Amino acid sequence: MRKTLACVLGSLTLLAAPTFAHHSAVMFDDAKEITVTGTVKEFQYTNPHSWLLIDVKNDDGSVTTWGFEAEGPSTLTRAGIRKSDFAPGTAITITGNPMRDGRPAAAWVRAKRGDGKDFDPRAGFVIK
Repeated sequence: MRKTLACVLGSLTLLAAPTFAHHSAVMFDDAKEITVTGTVKEFQYTNPHSWLLIDVKNDDGSVTTWGFEAEGPSTLTRAGIRKSDFAPGTAITITGNPMRDGRPAAAWVRAKRGDGKDFDPRAGFVIK
């Protein structure tokens, strides 16, 4: 009986681990912000996290694709952000908390489209 209970509890723990693990934001440095200007390459409006990919032209003419992570579609919708707001080719200036390891990615903090419209992906995030 004890062995069976231990197996069941162990299995439940293993199943729950990915749920807790995917919510970590330790890879982003929330004490810093970076801002880049470019054009939308793709908006991956997906669960559990969305990614806004931005092509940024470097001084030497090359292009770096930056990824900005945000919450999933339901939270973005509550913040007033729809997938159609960021069609490929849309001009954008975006700010985020950068990756600690220097890769071109960040946690999305705020953005402004070329037409002047502001977006705050955290506005729809409610902690209960």
